[in-house]
Amino acid sequence: MAGGSGGTWWKWGLPVGIGIVAAAMAMEHFGPHWPLPVNAMLALGGLLTIAGSCEVMILAAVGLAGKLRWNEYVAGVIAGLASNLPEIAMLAFVVAADVRIAFVVTLLTLHINVLVFSIFCVLMPRDEHGHASLPKAISVLGSDMLACAAGLMIAMGFLMIAMSSFDGGGHAGEGLGLWDLLMIAAALLAVMVVYLRSLIRRFSGTSTEAGAEQAEGGTTRASASWGMIAFYGGLGSIGALIGGHAVGDFADNLVGFLRGEGYSEMIGAIVVAFLAGMPAYILVTSAHLKGKTQLALSNVFGAIVQVPFVILPAVLLFAALLSGLGVVPLLPEGGILAIDLETVSVILFGFPTLLVLWKSITDDGAVNKLETTIMLALFALVLYFLAVHG
Repeated sequence: MAGGSGGTWWKWGLPVGIGIVAAAMAMEHFGPHWPLPVNAMLALGGLLTIAGSCEVMILAAVGLAGKLRWNEYVAGVIAGLASNLPEIAMLAFVVAADVRIAFVVTLLTLHINVLVFSIFCVLMPRDEHGHASLPKAISVLGSDMLACAAGLMIAMGFLMIAMSSFDGGGHAGEGLGLWDLLMIAAALLAVMVVYLRSLIRRFSGTSTEAGAEQAEGGTTRASASWGMIAFYGGLGSIGALIGGHAVGDFADNLVGFLRGEGYSEMIGAIVVAFLAGMPAYILVTSAHLKGKTQLALSNVFGAIVQVPFVILPAVLLFAALLSGLGVVPLLPEGGILAIDLETVSVILFGFPTLLVLWKSITDDGAVNKLETTIMLALFALVLYFLAVHG
């Protein structure tokens, strides 16, 4: 496939990773109780499996771009959506165990993703004035999504504070209920559908409005058949699910260890959030090392947009469904998602984070050194505040 490979190590790395994961799970369930080697194998095998899956997903994305005459940026957005599968699968198990923790982990993933984006901005090529140009799809459509997400963060944050302070709502201010979760999820998913439709129609490289994106992203021509593209996509998705499950098990064990050592709950949640976003980070790193800047950029920015508009709705829908089935216990007053310091902190701190990111990319469609420094400093401080005081 033209422009798609840059290495075939995944042909051995993916099966080796799956084999290590299978061996670790067999030892965990049937073998002697050796927690250290089992956890090491879960982490190593899971990350190797995810890395191999991301290589295959890049092949599928580049092939799809060639078939549909999309540029690499739009193809990367679609590949990034697929890379959410292991995170969603892992969070489904977290929801079943504790809705509150799943919500906190999801929002922490957003904070980590914007920090990763600011780090990626440091690595982007710059012009003689020190500006790193961003695709028009980000400055036009992406900025609208950031504004919507920022509005959501401050609206939900103030709502939760008001409900808790005045015992408001149908659950005496203890938390959000079934219809709250369903309405929020439905609204966010509707926005995401329109965003994807607009992105493909306006910035895929096939319309006159794409203009600069055709030159920037380059429309990839691929010789792969639809069957091979489907094979790559299916193999990458299966591998991502297996790797995500293994990393999720490792994360659970690690959080249990941290709690036992006296670390705060938020520290453990940050660790889980980082591991949950690992597929996207590996996909970005792999694309960047291959010199596919547009593909990497689409994934690192897409990872931010997809948290509030894909991952968060999925978590809320899982919570609503599992509470209806009796898997998730209701709060004393019938609520589902508790309102407390942690849940309010992660949602409210999302507003300044998204506001600064929105301002940085909308003023001139580029990121300069000062904006990059501001993003790095603020986003790192927000994570510090959440870890220490959240």
